[in-house]
Amino acid sequence: MTVLADWIDSLERQTGLPTRQLPVKWVIVIDRDLPRGLQANAAACLAASVGEAVPAILGSAGTDASGRAHAGLPWTGCTVLAAPAATVRRVRNDAAGEPELVVTDMAAIAQQTNVYDEYLAELARTGGEDLSYYAVSLLGPRAVVERLTGRLPLLR
Repeated sequence: MTVLADWIDSLERQTGLPTRQLPVKWVIVIDRDLPRGLQANAAACLAASVGEAVPAILGSAGTDASGRAHAGLPWTGCTVLAAPAATVRRVRNDAAGEPELVVTDMAAIAQQTNVYDEYLAELARTGGEDLSYYAVSLLGPRAVVERLTGRLPLLR
């Protein structure tokens, strides 16, 4: 992930461009059939994971006209897409083979416990072929992300 973080840093946080013109793209693909609460949780968790892995995606903090501070947001934007569970899994597996991407995922087992150590233990007991995914996040070169996510619709 360091190579990608360095690449994003080299883009000099192109905050003056529309996100569609940036050479980098970030998407989260979520199982469209999950309840809204699980979808929101998956997106929030993956965003936190990506922010930790690639802090360079966060823009500068700002201040409103009243002097109140507002935390920096991803200058890359983040598109949230919907797909059937099988497509989420395919995108995740295909993306894992792309070295220029930061790929984070939320396996279904992550939302089946509220004890993190139990999640890690269950993950360690489960083979990759047996995991199902609620969501996957891809961050990297626009062309690679778009090739993998195709024409998936926005989550609505």
